[in-house]
Amino acid sequence: MASEIKITFLGTSASIPSSKRNHTGILITYKSENILVDCGEGIQRQFRRARLNPGNLSKILITHWHGDHVFGLPGLFQTLALNEYNKNMQIFGPGNTKYFMKNFIHTFIPVFKFEADVKELNKKGIFFENDDFYLESFEVKHGGFPTNAYNFVLKDRRRIDKKKLKKFGLPEGKHLADLRKGKNIIYEGKKYLAKDLTYVEKGKKISIVLDTVYFEKLKDFVKGADLFICESSFGDDLKDMAKEHGHLTSGQAGMIAKKAKAKKLILTHISQRYEPKLKELEGYAKKYFKEVSVAKDLDKIVIK
Repeated sequence: MASEIKITFLGTSASIPSSKRNHTGILITYKSENILVDCGEGIQRQFRRARLNPGNLSKILITHWHGDHVFGLPGLFQTLALNEYNKNMQIFGPGNTKYFMKNFIHTFIPVFKFEADVKELNKKGIFFENDDFYLESFEVKHGGFPTNAYNFVLKDRRRIDKKKLKKFGLPEGKHLADLRKGKNIIYEGKKYLAKDLTYVEKGKKISIVLDTVYFEKLKDFVKGADLFICESSFGDDLKDMAKEHGHLTSGQAGMIAKKAKAKKLILTHISQRYEPKLKELEGYAKKYFKEVSVAKDLDKIVIK
């Protein structure tokens, strides 16, 4: 079986936090990878509340440099340094990321005590890839401020069917390595075909779209997502205000999910004005797409 992908919502509020919702932070965990998408104020404490160790972080993806998405970085970096973080942190963000990172470190952290590789994503597409998964970015529209959406895509994997091995009388061992690559093998003078002994396990896709207005190409980036996490700062009752402030409504999130043929939609980046009426916010999305829920702080989703 493939390893699980775990999603932890460390913060789910919009620009102003509430007693129930911390500023934005989404953690993707797969094998030894711990990828944090945005780091709002208070995220390092949210790690503790979720009983997670920030020292396991491997990558940080920044959607944009508005305060509610990045003000947690100085505190997180200081905590990592004090705990002798010894990994080479990879930090990815939109076109102004190196400038802002330099100023953050200069202002808050005079001695930066661990290695960090900061990369600006100036064009859309895949920016990290290994044998298991890849990460890709897509520029969205948030008031002219450089802003990215992100996909985490677990690749298709070829698996050996153990029942068929037994049927063909083929023992397990190193001689099966080429089968996993889709290649035929010869064992003890007999040829075995990969198509007879293996199957393809479909990969998984997680799409994260935070601050942006609606535009048609969003559906293409999200297409086929197993899990679509989308900002919903406004309901459809405030559609004009949402556009004015560079945000989506929950109904528009549902529309994107439907057009993209996503499997599940989770709404986040929730304004405090909707805390007493989350069902109403969810309802706007459900007009277009049924598999939808509103995230709460410390919610955990497991994708197998």
